[in-house]
Amino acid sequence: MVERYTVAIRELPDTERPRERLKLYGPQALSDKELLAIQLRIGTRELSALGLAEHLLKEFRGLGGIARAHLEDLKRVKGVGEVKAIEIAAAVELGRRIMVLEETPRPKITSPRDVANLLMPELRYETKEHFKSLLLDTKNQVIKIASVSIGTLDSSLAHPREVFREAIIHSAAAIIVVHNHPSGDPTPSIEDRKVTERLVQAGKIVGIELLDHIVIGAQQYVSFKERGWMS
Repeated sequence: MVERYTVAIRELPDTERPRERLKLYGPQALSDKELLAIQLRIGTRELSALGLAEHLLKEFRGLGGIARAHLEDLKRVKGVGEVKAIEIAAAVELGRRIMVLEETPRPKITSPRDVANLLMPELRYETKEHFKSLLLDTKNQVIKIASVSIGTLDSSLAHPREVFREAIIHSAAAIIVVHNHPSGDPTPSIEDRKVTERLVQAGKIVGIELLDHIVIGAQQYVSFKERGWMS
């Protein structure tokens, strides 16, 4: 077996080292491999940090696969271990949280696309179904994004009592509910439609309108309102 030849980062010219390149040209100039190598810091006896970063990207088929990977999956890669896996997972989560930061204190929702843009970066890589509700004021500005449940969507996990509790506490004028399909296919299931019908009726009783139910997949979404399924 021929051993792979790699050069340690410290042996590279300064202008080729990821950290030096970042200082000189900014983070946007670095490749995915270089940014990941900075996060890894050190490699192994066989692979430099750059080599290990390249191996990780191939193993998980790019940054998207790394973002979806569980901690245990990362730890199983030779040369990563628990500490590096935790650091990678933390960096991924920071990136997700930055992506969903509100540019204004109260973003306004004018269309299903607004909802998808707000929550897709957070939900598209989740491996379980997350059910959330957007609490809106009379101007359709977001008061709060409330987490209702995590797990396969059914009537018990999306019970009206849980869905409308935060809306009542915060005196919301209306809500939009959102959940993801880990499969990547946002096509609503029969259960999704049953849950929506139940929530519409509950909203009428408590006086808080359910404006829409949006199902998020991989770079796609389905809006019940757009499909004409809200009655």
